[in-house]
Amino acid sequence: MQKKNSFTRALSQYSFVLVFIAIFIVYAITSNGLTWNGVMNIFRHSAVIGIIAIGMGMVCITGEIDLSVGSMLALISGFAVVIYNMTGSIVLTLLFCLGFGAVCGLINGVLVGYVRMPAFIVTLATMLIYRSFAQYFCQRIPKDLLGGGSSVYRMSNSIESYQTFYNFGNGKIATVPIVGLILILVVVIFTYVTTSTKFGKKVYAIGSNEKGASMIGINVNLMKMTVFIITGCLVGIGAFLWIAMNASSDPATTGKSNEMYAIASAVLGGISMSGGRGKILGILFGAMSYTVIDKIIVALKMDSLINDAIKGIILLVVILIQLAGPKLKEKFGH
Repeated sequence: MQKKNSFTRALSQYSFVLVFIAIFIVYAITSNGLTWNGVMNIFRHSAVIGIIAIGMGMVCITGEIDLSVGSMLALISGFAVVIYNMTGSIVLTLLFCLGFGAVCGLINGVLVGYVRMPAFIVTLATMLIYRSFAQYFCQRIPKDLLGGGSSVYRMSNSIESYQTFYNFGNGKIATVPIVGLILILVVVIFTYVTTSTKFGKKVYAIGSNEKGASMIGINVNLMKMTVFIITGCLVGIGAFLWIAMNASSDPATTGKSNEMYAIASAVLGGISMSGGRGKILGILFGAMSYTVIDKIIVALKMDSLINDAIKGIILLVVILIQLAGPKLKEKFGH
């Protein structure tokens, strides 16, 4: 009986793996001949959204939400292209992405953590602001800093380090995309942070019971602000990878709907939107699941306009399962 209970517990805790396997089997059936390159491409296409979703997952664990991540990606990646075109330095571009991401996250964090404004309203506002800034400055910055683009931030291919940067974004190590390896590294780091550090335990405590966390001495305001800053830094890493992979950033379309995909990846990975529950590892599988759904839609030659509808339906089904799970456990658990 105990074995059965522990198996059921493991099944409920790692259901995101089963969801991914089920979706992957559908992909294997629908695609004409599954190749190793095809499988590795899942990592490549999941990298940016997966890293952003880890930040989103941490915000959700505290019981908050960040709707600005997609617009933040457009703003940081656009300005990062300008910094790269000015300096020709890959390292300075990375440092800029991290620093600017932290500043964008700090704005959200201060307003949510200390001013105590609702996260939904704050990040809805900054979503509009960041996207608007990305588009406005793209029209005002000198063309030579835009790499010759008129409505797109484009990396100048005449810079000496351009090919190195582009190769980094599109290269592989032992057939595994470099950006995919970075995603796995970020997942490993944040799995450790959330499960084995005091900081991680505080994040879960705030999401489980904010008042209780405050009563035992956790600085809730500071913790919430810190989580938003971390999310900004992760979006910065995503922006750096984005321009490395694409050599450009379109302020109108880059990161479009990424806030929704990040939330969906977190939820699909088992993160509770009410806070306090879920695993960072699940987000990796959630992001990959969404990438595979894209590939299934392409393989079935379905209209791309139906793409988001299918993702939305899957998201609703997963949330229904999340809600039904505890009730079924109560009913049949004893």
